Amino acid sequence: MALDGKLLRRAIERLEADNKRDEQALEARREKVYSRLPRVREIDGIIAGSFAKAAYAALDAGGRDPAAVLRSVELENLSLQAERAELMSGAGFAPDCLTMKPRCEKCGDRGYVGTKLCDCLLRYYKEEQRRELSQLLKLGEETFDAFSLEYYDDRPDRDGRSPRQRMEVIYEICLQYARKFGGERDNLFMTGGPGLGKTFLSTCIARVVSEAGWSVVYDTAVSVFSRFEEARFSRLGTDPEELRAELERYMRCDLLILDDLGTEMTTSFTVSALYDLINTRVRSGKKTIISSNLSVDEVRRRYSPQIASRLAGDFMVLSFVGRDIRAMKREGA
Repeated sequence: MALDGKLLRRAIERLEADNKRDEQALEARREKVYSRLPRVREIDGIIAGSFAKAAYAALDAGGRDPAAVLRSVELENLSLQAERAELMSGAGFAPDCLTMKPRCEKCGDRGYVGTKLCDCLLRYYKEEQRRELSQLLKLGEETFDAFSLEYYDDRPDRDGRSPRQRMEVIYEICLQYARKFGGERDNLFMTGGPGLGKTFLSTCIARVVSEAGWSVVYDTAVSVFSRFEEARFSRLGTDPEELRAELERYMRCDLLILDDLGTEMTTSFTVSALYDLINTRVRSGKKTIISSNLSVDEVRRRYSPQIASRLAGDFMVLSFVGRDIRAMKREGA
């Protein structure tokens, strides 16, 4: 499972910001207690210095038993702690309110257990991924449960199957693709006219896969190839490091969803970039979903036989059928 470096940095920054807020809150509580109970400040200072005092006394016990010296310091500390607890309770403070308590017992709010990402940091990461997708997709009702087959005609066509039956199969393929992501399922090429549910179902897949912890990048073909051009031609005002990181995301994320292929201006450069993107991801085993109004044959004519061959050989082609749902909703309104 590949993690998106940009989103992981954001997750770490949020973890560190929460840690800092906790430290500031603790310091504010400490000042409040100390201002009302100066003796507690004094006791805390004595206890903090007692460890060094004990170590020094053990090394220079003057003929006394070092263990007895350490025990004497320990008893003194216990007495001070009892006095401290009584003072704080009497003033209405919890005795442990000045003790930093980690939000995550597993990692102590460090975000890692050894070299492994802790569940707490992974939760931040998933939230950042959802936020990233929400900005691009305007996530709302796009869930598999909300997908309705009622908009598809149930009258059989020439081969005896209705658009609704065909879309029911496509729906089930997309649902299982999302639920079982990470297995051996193919990439998906969603083809068909506008308003047939391609973006809706790819968004549903993005939601489920990202919530399972996989890295998902969802972008339009126009935006993706614009970023490739910026990196290739070094346009003024662009940050080279940021561009490289963005292209790395397209190449390395667990799932790339390339929406609206065919809406971008097609040039020899975009053809080359598209082939490189698809070929690199197929060879590295990374999954890709492409949606387009173009058929595989139209892709062959518009781009290249090599790209069409990749789509036909390494992608499951899902042909969306029916009437434009957006137009039907407008008519109904």
